[in-house]
Amino acid sequence: MTKGWCAAVPGGVRLAVQIQPNAKKTEVVGVLDDALKIKLQAAPIEGKANEALVRWVASMLSVPRSAVEITHGLTNKRKLIVVMAEGLTPGRVAELLRA
Repeated sequence: MTKGWCAAVPGGVRLAVQIQPNAKKTEVVGVLDDALKIKLQAAPIEGKANEALVRWVASMLSVPRSAVEITHGLTNKRKLIVVMAEGLTPGRVAELLRA
């Protein structure tokens, strides 16, 4: 099963996200062009926004921080994130992120 922005991969899921840094709070805004748009309460300076994004995704999906990795787009607003967690499905991710 695929949600456009979320797809199953062996051992977990892959998320396509678009980040809007420097927001008042971190939250999901919605889906934009097959990417989950997330407002992020962190500045895009020295990797702080990337680290905040990884921590937030891990927290929202109830997985260890080490299970979340940004695989593409470290210096871009559009990123691909892989979450390695057995039993995590695109449907469950959508439910947890309320997207």
